[in-house]
Amino acid sequence: MIILNEQEIISIYQMDDAIQDVKAVLQAKAQGNILAPHRTVLNFPAQSASALYMPSADLVNQMSAVKVVTIFPNNPAVAKKTTQGIIVLTSTEDGSHLAALNASYLTRLRTGAMSGIATDYLAKQDATALAVIGTGAMAFEQCLGVLAVRQIATIILYNRTAKKAEDFAQKLKAAGYKGKFIFEQNANQAVAQADIICCATKTTTPLFNGESLKKGTHINGVGSYLPHMHELDNYTITNASKIVVDDLPGAEDEAGELINAAQQGIWSFSDVYAELEQLVAGEKAGRQQQEEITFFKSVGASYYDLAVAQGVYKKALVLKIGTTLEV
Repeated sequence: MIILNEQEIISIYQMDDAIQDVKAVLQAKAQGNILAPHRTVLNFPAQSASALYMPSADLVNQMSAVKVVTIFPNNPAVAKKTTQGIIVLTSTEDGSHLAALNASYLTRLRTGAMSGIATDYLAKQDATALAVIGTGAMAFEQCLGVLAVRQIATIILYNRTAKKAEDFAQKLKAAGYKGKFIFEQNANQAVAQADIICCATKTTTPLFNGESLKKGTHINGVGSYLPHMHELDNYTITNASKIVVDDLPGAEDEAGELINAAQQGIWSFSDVYAELEQLVAGEKAGRQQQEEITFFKSVGASYYDLAVAQGVYKKALVLKIGTTLEV
C-alpha cells in the first residue's frame, strides 16, 4: 500500500489533473460503469459533529474507494482541524488495498474541479468577473476551478472578516493570478458586479438577495451540505433558468436551499435541469442563452473522490512518490 500525505499529493496533482479525471469518471458514470451507494452519516450531537463514509467503485479501472471524513466544528479551540479525511483505494481485481490518501486537499480540489466543469458548461464564454462570497477553506480551489476555464480579469471578494478577504487575495496572487481585486463589504454589491459567483460557506441564511444578480450570471454553490443550510434565497432558485446538481439523490437529501424551496411548494426537484454527468456526456446542453441565470449545486458524492484518488495513485506510481508499507 502506498501512503500519501497532503504535501506529497499537492506536489504531483493540481486542478487541471482533477478536472480531467472528474470528467472521465462522469463519462463512465453516464455509461453505467460507476457504483455509488449513498453515503452513511454518523452524527455526534454532543460535539455538534459528524463522520461521513462514502464508498464507490469504477468498474472500468477496477478500483474502489472509501472516503471517511469527519467534521468537528469545535476542533479549532483545541488547535485541531475542523475537517479531517482519508481515502482508501482498493483493487476490485484482486481485493488488495492500493493506497491510503490524505483527503483534505483532494476534497477541496475535486469540489473546485466540479465547479470548474459546471462553469465551463454554464457560464458565459466572455465572463470576466468572478465574485467569491466567503473566503474560507473551500473557496481557494473554487477560484482555481473557475480560473482554469475562464479568463477572469476581476475577482470581487466578500467576507464578513475583511482581513481574511485580503489574505485570500494574497494567496491567489502567490498562486499566479495577475488580475484585479475588488473588496466589498456588502454581498449584494459584490454579486451585482459578477458574471460568475462562487459561494462556499456554512451559512443557514441566504448570502445575498437574488434580485441583485445581473442577467446571464452563473452561480456555484458548494458550502451548504445539510438541510438547514441555505446559501441562496428562494428568489434565486425560482428565477434560475437552469439548476444543475452534482448528484440528484444527494441533493434531495442534503441541499438545504433546494429542500427548503421544495418544502414551501415554490419549486420541485423535478425542476432540476440536469446532473453534472449529463452535461459532460452531452445528454443535456449547457448555457443556451446569454441572459440565463444558471446555478450549480454541489453537496459532494463518493465517485468524485474516487476520480481524484485514482488520478493521484496513477501519478504516484509513475513518479515513485509516497511511502510503501505492508499492512
